[in-house]
Amino acid sequence: MSLTRSLGEFVANLSPNRIPEEASRIARMGFIDCVGVMIAGRNERPTQILRDVLKPAPGDATLYFSGAPSTAPEAAWINGVAAHALDFDDVALSGHPSTVLVPAILAEAESLDVSGHDMIVAYLAGYEVWAELIGRETEFHHGKGWHPTGIFGSIAAAAACASLRRLDASLSSHAISLGASQSAGLMANFGSMTKPFHAGRSAHAGVMAARLAQAGFTASADAIEHPQGFLNAVSPSGQVDRQSSATGLGETWRITSKGLNIKRYPACYCTHRAIDGMIDLVEEHDLRADDIETISVSLSENYATILRNHQPRTGLAAKFSIEFTMASSVLAKRVGLGELTDDFVQRAEVQDLMGRVGVNPNTDYDPEQAGASIADQVTVSLKSGTSIIGKPIKWARGHAKNPLDETDLFGKFENCLEAGHSDIAATKLYARFTRMESEPARALTRLN
Repeated sequence: MSLTRSLGEFVANLSPNRIPEEASRIARMGFIDCVGVMIAGRNERPTQILRDVLKPAPGDATLYFSGAPSTAPEAAWINGVAAHALDFDDVALSGHPSTVLVPAILAEAESLDVSGHDMIVAYLAGYEVWAELIGRETEFHHGKGWHPTGIFGSIAAAAACASLRRLDASLSSHAISLGASQSAGLMANFGSMTKPFHAGRSAHAGVMAARLAQAGFTASADAIEHPQGFLNAVSPSGQVDRQSSATGLGETWRITSKGLNIKRYPACYCTHRAIDGMIDLVEEHDLRADDIETISVSLSENYATILRNHQPRTGLAAKFSIEFTMASSVLAKRVGLGELTDDFVQRAEVQDLMGRVGVNPNTDYDPEQAGASIADQVTVSLKSGTSIIGKPIKWARGHAKNPLDETDLFGKFENCLEAGHSDIAATKLYARFTRMESEPARALTRLN
């Protein structure tokens, strides 16, 4: 059986009875976190520009829990941009799975009025397909210039929406192949409005792929594994497994082994371990900017490549700057939504301290975390002539192996709703999604 076909078989035959509770729990967490960051990002410029340009017609889906009606494909598109606009959404599989899967599933689930249980199954279908495909590559897609959220997200969203529509194996395979031909997303656009566009466009692509497949739109039966297919096309050097079958899908759950990493800071995840290290040093030694001669950050060459903005002037660009995140960690003792603004980034003391931050890249890569070094570490040289060396940080706070507790998760959710100027009670919405399997989709999405 071809790989493309086997993915379709998995999606079509995914049995809810075989899904372990831990897999469902992680998926629920993905929904909850994404809903929060989507609401937080609904008033951001990329979200509003896209909505103004699309002018979505009224339909049977809604925009970012505002009650505004929209067609499902456009709701997925706009909501996906909102969810990724602040770069505060979860991380896994070298990308941001929930910011694609959740908007696509929410929009299509509203349209179909299926159950929250069906939404969980769809999420797992998308996550496991994404994990199967990215696990076949030995190299780092970012190194080629690809944004994995954009190139894998459209395929995963197609799988999720095929699951919601209960497509058979053949139609699910067509949907997956259609998703593959809509894969896109360039690292060169990091730090601009186009990065969240990648997520929204992938969510839209997934909705459309499943709808087109159900209507009879065909695609190649080997679009994933063909020599001119998806895997080979996006592989940095062609060293990718296109031949082996997809064994273990639906039996070995990658979501329980890889999980979701919940962001504590609304910045590129490549900065998070260093932020943890810098904040620890600030708190332990009561560091002040005036005390500091230089800050040196040891991280991987891959991370250094992604963090391309060395003297940013905007909040968007600062999300991809190790220099900014170190300066914010010292000056504000945090890196939050309030710091990732143009006004804060342009402050004289922020710009000055950024100029004293240096990067020490290494190639000591961690086999457990794609693109990352074994650990990131911060060293602060003081004007007094002494140096303070921070401890090596392997797992960022919020990583699946260093998770946030329930209080911190809810605190982030509540802060996100406040940032989005939402009038929805955070406790009510949070509670709905913690028991989402028992809720119909429209009850989940039209709570205001």
